[in-house]
Amino acid sequence: MLGTRQIWSDSFSGWFVDVYRTLAETVSGTRQTVLKLDTLNMGQCVTKCKNPSSTLGSKNGERDSSKSHKRSSGHKEEHASAGGKAAGDILVNGTKKAQDAAVESCHPQAPSGDAKRKEPAMGAEVSSLQRIEELFKRYKDEREDAILEEGMERFCNDLSVDPTEFKVLVLAWKFQAATMCKFTRKEFFDGCKAINADSIDGICNRFPNLLNEAKQEDKFKDLYRFTFQFGLDSEEGQRSLHREIAIALWRLVFTQNKPLILDQWLDFLTENPSGIKGISRDTWNMFLNFTQVIGPDLSNYSEDEAWPSLFDTFVEWELERRRKEEETKCLRSTGTDPSMDEQT
Repeated sequence: MLGTRQIWSDSFSGWFVDVYRTLAETVSGTRQTVLKLDTLNMGQCVTKCKNPSSTLGSKNGERDSSKSHKRSSGHKEEHASAGGKAAGDILVNGTKKAQDAAVESCHPQAPSGDAKRKEPAMGAEVSSLQRIEELFKRYKDEREDAILEEGMERFCNDLSVDPTEFKVLVLAWKFQAATMCKFTRKEFFDGCKAINADSIDGICNRFPNLLNEAKQEDKFKDLYRFTFQFGLDSEEGQRSLHREIAIALWRLVFTQNKPLILDQWLDFLTENPSGIKGISRDTWNMFLNFTQVIGPDLSNYSEDEAWPSLFDTFVEWELERRRKEEETKCLRSTGTDPSMDEQT
């Protein structure tokens, strides 16, 4: 028995404790559960009851002990099978004392994995917003809470881009700017968050990806339609683009994927034989379809289809221009002076 059990002796009233079976034995053999092994492992102490009025040495304790003696065999099996289940409690004279509060106070619960991940993420987001705020203040107008023309020039200069460059149009598209040469606070903040950049270097590093994104068919269609709205003067309530602005924006938006017919179309608008003053939204949107459907030789164009009337005029004008160009080439090949032919 001594070889298999570790005995801790208590000099009070002849008690000693078997820490393996958590039983207290008297000299007379009376047993009572008083201590559990896990309590010792957690570094807790059991105070010896030297107070004569304590339950441990009282008559009530003796009566409880005699009752426990009758059920000792049953308790042995019960404690043997359930030793791990009640490992966090101290039993003194059959009374359970929970230690959960003491253990939790000494060993506070560590934050969960989700909490650990959220705290750095929230801190990083706050820091990023602070950097965007500082960046915005660097260029914003002194009177208006927005970046206006002067601030936009300095912003573009720091980005090493020209204000009329395609990159600036793409950036305005990602910022969803409502007006040319202006970024509101909301547009600037939302745009920086959309491209995941909060500094000049960060924005510059995003340009290659933004340009590649603008080459995708669905993305370019969105950029193309945005460009019309971007060119309008919303404060004046414009519903159509001035012809000169439309020409500049068409040339700009098609920087990366220029249609074969674009130059002829812009020449037509510059010469302006039909005397138009503005380009409607419908004409702007339909021109993209025109470049995708109609071939560069215009042979598959039909006036019977639902094209804007301006397209009818353009096709007629372009075909006539080509016819004259061919006649000029033929006259030159025969040695005839085209100018003399025109005079006659």
